Amino acid sequence: MAFEVLKGEEMEWPAYLDEYEKLVIRMNTPRVVIDNAVCPTATLVQVDSARKQGFLLEAVQVLADLNLSIKKAYISSDGRWFMDVFHVTDQFGRKLTDESVLSYIEQSLETGSATKSSSSGGGDGLTVLELTGADRPGLLSEVFAVLADLQCGVVEAKVWTHNGRIACLLFVRDETSGEPIENALRIHRVESRLRHVLKGDHGVRGAKTAVSFLAVAHTDRRLHQMMFADRDYEHIPESPAAAPPSVSVQNWIERGYSIVTVQCQDRPKLLFDIVCTLTDMEYVVFHGTIDTDGDQAHQEFYIRHKDGSPISSEAERQRVIQCLQAAIERRASEGLRVELCAVDRPGLLSDITRTFRENGLFVTRAEVSTKDQMASNFFYVIDAAGKPADYDAIEAVRQRIGTETACLKVEEEQWLQVCRKAARAREEAQTQNGGGLGLFYLGNLVMRNLYNLGLIRSCS
Repeated sequence: MAFEVLKGEEMEWPAYLDEYEKLVIRMNTPRVVIDNAVCPTATLVQVDSARKQGFLLEAVQVLADLNLSIKKAYISSDGRWFMDVFHVTDQFGRKLTDESVLSYIEQSLETGSATKSSSSGGGDGLTVLELTGADRPGLLSEVFAVLADLQCGVVEAKVWTHNGRIACLLFVRDETSGEPIENALRIHRVESRLRHVLKGDHGVRGAKTAVSFLAVAHTDRRLHQMMFADRDYEHIPESPAAAPPSVSVQNWIERGYSIVTVQCQDRPKLLFDIVCTLTDMEYVVFHGTIDTDGDQAHQEFYIRHKDGSPISSEAERQRVIQCLQAAIERRASEGLRVELCAVDRPGLLSDITRTFRENGLFVTRAEVSTKDQMASNFFYVIDAAGKPADYDAIEAVRQRIGTETACLKVEEEQWLQVCRKAARAREEAQTQNGGGLGLFYLGNLVMRNLYNLGLIRSCS
């Protein structure tokens, strides 16, 4: 089954266009083919078009925003023409069969624009706050407490942390009127309070705040840009949780390319994060191959500067390696993924993040959205040792927030692991105290009551 978009041949041309102008329009309109017959395990998406700076990122962004997995890809640019081929599946590893999704991909790739999704943008009718600085335990709780005190309602938000740095995109409005915050004095006060919180008691340098009334084109790309500008790639953690992704850069002198090779664990939006960073560093990808083997990804890119030159120094080569490693790690935050669904109210985010902090949990990544008076918030939380939150801490948070107006859920597979770990720890503790027999059936008891706890329903 194949679908093609050739709108240039179907449209009615205005009378004032001559044949040459029509030809130019046809040549600059991408040709999109979606085929489910070529590959037995994935849907093939092929895009042919005149080469345009940034179009590769636009194409990958469309697929990433739909939470599609790119299993293989081939990127080729020959002179003024390029061809991108992507082998994609949905988040469950299946081919794409939904006609609305196929049509959306075709139209978005052809026009180079996408309708709003969770990552494609935000800020319409809202005031946008951008925060970067040094991260510390409880910082996000303090930020939301300040906003609640200043009667700034958070409608949407995204928070990333990496290498001891934090970047926040907050979309706020006046809590009372529901209108954007436009008063200059009030904006100055908000910025001043937030900057003070970011600096902390030690006056940490590098704290930055910015206010905008313009919609953010793409939140994930903006977060990458903010952390890149904050130079998070230069900050080395004292005790890294894992070895950094494998990134190498070498020059192919005969052809004038720099070859970037990436090998790491595969995950959603990995290709987007890499291409986004290369694009924002003003490199052009001329050729590339992407392949996955199980949970491992192998990606290779042939790049040049915009002026056509390859990477020219060892310092630049090391910078590219560091920046790509940081781009891969930012979205791969460690922690237990917790979803909070609740009726929205003033101070909700301040209360929930304070509850996390009071129970020894810290947020490494967050995504907040509000629709029809309902808040849907995702948090990745760790304990003071940097490990994913344990059973007791999550249960304490759940008891604290109650169940009448809020529901706290954890991804089922993760929660089963947490419960098993808690059962083993308690059994070992009781065994050491001579009381192991009483907890022999604890694991089965916990498993039998998981669904009654309301904590293991899948977030998907």
